[in-house]
Amino acid sequence: MAQNKVLIEVKNLKKYFNVGPGATLKAVDNVSFNLMKGETLGLVGESGCGKTTCGRTVMGLYPATDGEVLYDGVNIHKLKGKDKKDFTRKAQIIFQDPYASLNPRMTVGNIIGEGIDIHNLYTGQEKTDRIYKLLELVGLNKEHASRFPHEFSGGQRQRIGIARALAIEPEFIVCDEPISALDVSIQAQVVNLLIKLQKELGLTYLFIAHDLSMVKHISDRVGVMYLGTMVELAASGDLYAEPLHPYTQALLSAIPIPDVKVAKERQRIMLEGEVPSPINPKPGCRFAARCRYAKAICLEQSPELKEVKPNHFVACHIVK
Repeated sequence: MAQNKVLIEVKNLKKYFNVGPGATLKAVDNVSFNLMKGETLGLVGESGCGKTTCGRTVMGLYPATDGEVLYDGVNIHKLKGKDKKDFTRKAQIIFQDPYASLNPRMTVGNIIGEGIDIHNLYTGQEKTDRIYKLLELVGLNKEHASRFPHEFSGGQRQRIGIARALAIEPEFIVCDEPISALDVSIQAQVVNLLIKLQKELGLTYLFIAHDLSMVKHISDRVGVMYLGTMVELAASGDLYAEPLHPYTQALLSAIPIPDVKVAKERQRIMLEGEVPSPINPKPGCRFAARCRYAKAICLEQSPELKEVKPNHFVACHIVK
C-alpha cells in the first residue's frame, strides 16, 4: 500500500532522439508525475507512445533531454561516481523479453549474483544463501541455480529476471512490460508474484504495459500516454470507472468483457485517421487529428495536464 512519502518526482521530462538532418523524435515530451513510496503507478498506451522510453529515462538508462527526475529529492541525471552507483542499488528494472535479457552463457546463480558482487553485499556462503532465498522467493528452488537460461520456460525466465532485480534489495523497480512476452496462463502468475513481493518487501513499481486489464489489477494509479505526452492520470478505480480524455475512453472501450450480454450492449469507440508521426510533431494536441470532439484550439495549442477532479488530471481543452 502506498505511503504518504513522495519517492520519485518526474518534472517536465523530455527525451528526444535525433533521427536525421532536422528530424527530432520526441519520444517523451514534457511528462510530469509523482510516485509515492510503496505505490504502483501503471503506465499505458499504444505501442510507440513512449512509455518504455519514459521508464528507462526515469531509471537513468537514458539521459534526459530536459526536465528532472528527483529520487528522494535528488536529481538522478546529475549523479556521478559513487552517488550514481548508490542509486542503481535503489532502483532496478525488469525487462520485457525474458529470452533476451538473460545472458545465455551464465548460470542462473551467476546471473542473480552479479549485482551482489558489483555492490559488494555478500560473499561466500552468505551470497549462496542469498541466491537460494531469492530463487525460493520467486517460486523456483536452489537446484535451479546451477542451470542455464535455455533450460527454462518463458515464465520461469521472467521469475529469474525478477530475482535478479531483487538481489540488491532495491526500493524501486521499473517493470517494463514484464508479461507481454509470456503465455496468458503465466501472465497472472507473474503479476500476482509482483503484488506479493511488493507487500512483503515494501517495493515501489512503475508498471509499464499495454494489457489494460492487468494494469487495473496491479496499479494504484494509472497514467495514459499518447505520442510522448501524458493525457490522463488518476486513481485506477476512477480512471476505469470514468475515463475523461477521449483517447482513454477509446482505449478502455477495447478491453474484452467476459460477459457476452454486457459486451454486446457496450459501444466500442473506433478511432479514425492515421496516428501522427512523433518526429517533428505539429503544434496543438497530439490526439486532435483522431479526436471526434476536436476544436480549433486543439489544433493550435497543446493542452496542459490539469486537475479537473480531486486527484484526476487530464490534458484536454474539451474536458473542464
